[in-house]
Amino acid sequence: MADTSQPLRRAALLASGVALLGLVTACGGESASSSGTPEPGKAARSSSADPGGGASSPGDTASAVGSAPSDTAGSASASARTDGRCHTSELRASVGRVDPGAGQRNFPVVLTNTSERTCTVYGYPGAAFVDASGKQLGPDPERAAGSPRTVTLTPGRSAWSGLSFSSPQISGARTATPAALLVTPPDEREPLKVKWVAGEVPVGGNESSVTVTALSPGTGP
Repeated sequence: MADTSQPLRRAALLASGVALLGLVTACGGESASSSGTPEPGKAARSSSADPGGGASSPGDTASAVGSAPSDTAGSASASARTDGRCHTSELRASVGRVDPGAGQRNFPVVLTNTSERTCTVYGYPGAAFVDASGKQLGPDPERAAGSPRTVTLTPGRSAWSGLSFSSPQISGARTATPAALLVTPPDEREPLKVKWVAGEVPVGGNESSVTVTALSPGTGP
């Protein structure tokens, strides 16, 4: 009778060898995966060095990716500098020459943009006559009827408001001679101080009211 055990043993050994080879190949594949091309994100962390010479952390990588280019930030900053209202610290106040007429005394109160940015003014300035000690003389001026508009002031440009009152010699109002006129830009709290050299102003009694107009472009009529 023929011995069939030898072919069976060979077949078993061959099958075991194939299985062992598959296991080794699988193990080799895992090793290649872990030591070959890294997962997304790891390459950025390992190849980007921080200023101290070490590898950057995941947070560092995220910050670098999310950072806006410097020119974009500059554009946003430039935009912020070219709009918005004028603040007291950006303006200079002055009072122009008197323009008498029909028993009235009229003065242009001028606000000039002394900053390096473009800004706007809208509405009426505040105004108050004060003595040398800073005490207000007379009531606040009244607002003359008008239609306020936004005035854009590029650096060096001006806007003006008309300040008017009846001549005290004609009206008979009680008067005082101010040391200065305080001018407050629209929507601001801090005033600008202008030396007053135009003589007496009405501070009480009949026909003592002082009026101001809304701001307009320029330095006066």
